[in-house]
Parts: sequence; C-alpha cells; structure tokens
Amino acid sequence: MDAELKRLRWRCRRGTRELDQLVGWWLEERYPSADAALRAGFAGLLEQQDPDLWNWILGKGSPEDTEQARVIDEIRTRHRP
Repeated sequence: MDAELKRLRWRCRRGTRELDQLVGWWLEERYPSADAALRAGFAGLLEQQDPDLWNWILGKGSPEDTEQARVIDEIRTRHRP
C-alpha cells in the first residue's frame, strides 16, 4: 500500500495549492478506511482536468461516476466555508 499511496500523493499535486490541499486531505484522511470502490473513484478523479475538479468542488455540477461524486461530496462537506 505504501507504493500506491506514494503514487497517489504524486497525482494529488494538481497545480493550485487549494486543489492540492483538498484532494490531499481526502487521500490522507479518508483513503485508508475507504472501500475498494471509493478508492477507485478517487483514483478516477485524479484523471480529471483541474477545472472540472474545481467546479465540482465548488458545487458547479458533479462527476457522472457515482464513486467520484461521493468523494467530491465528502470533500465539499468537510470543507464548507
């Protein structure tokens, strides 16, 4: 699992500090206890474009994939202003 976490940490480096922190939070706090489907959803999110991720986090739409949408919802719930 260490190699997988290292790979995912690298992929969490997005280009904006805010996005890095939000997806990094989910990886560190939620990923270890998430089931396989939710982990796959998170990995799929990391394949998406940054503008899409940012818009979803801001509540402007959501991913079509159910597990990806769950991850976005958890990030949004945890980090509401």
